[in-house]
Amino acid sequence: MIQIFARDVKLAFRSGGGFGLALVFFLIVVFLVPLGVGPSGNTLAVIAPGIIWVGALLACLLSLDRILTNDWEDGSLELLATSPIPLEAVILSKAAAHWITTGLPLAIAAPVLSVLLNMPSQGFFFLCISLLVGTPALSLIGAFGAALTLGVKRGGLLLSIIVLPLYVPTLIFGAEVASRGAGGQPIETPLLLLGAVTFGTLAALPFAAAAALRLSLR
Repeated sequence: MIQIFARDVKLAFRSGGGFGLALVFFLIVVFLVPLGVGPSGNTLAVIAPGIIWVGALLACLLSLDRILTNDWEDGSLELLATSPIPLEAVILSKAAAHWITTGLPLAIAAPVLSVLLNMPSQGFFFLCISLLVGTPALSLIGAFGAALTLGVKRGGLLLSIIVLPLYVPTLIFGAEVASRGAGGQPIETPLLLLGAVTFGTLAALPFAAAAALRLSLR
């Protein structure tokens, strides 16, 4: 597992396809929103948590097809399927590598970029916490969707259609944590629900993705 994880992380940083593209897209979203909404500081402060979370979600979506496609194209995925390592562990390792190269950088960059949206400084910590807790679920759901659409023509479009509805609970609870934190309100309930979504995906989706992957490799 560790070798698979380290290999995927190295490939992501060398190619720049997942790491750099997600950050650039995230930055573009944050820059464009004030142009479309207007310069009103109060309006931007209200919508900032939701915009940051939508930008992070879409940025994660850009690199989901890379979780399994590259290994499938060069044949290494079939070797992994016949190795002693369970496919569930392979899926978990690849989802973890995707989060390290996509979700974690977004969580670190979000408080800095939220200054452009006039978000109150007291909300920076809670925004970062919500992304750190919630973005692993985005990677796990993405790995599940990538396994379902592996080898399908125009799989990227189908992958987006599959995972976007599954992203909704994470988006709702994550944005609520950040919004309540910025407003000085209690965050315990949405944070617990966000953590429950992440732990639920961690418990169930590696097995579901492995089952889908076995069907795709037949």
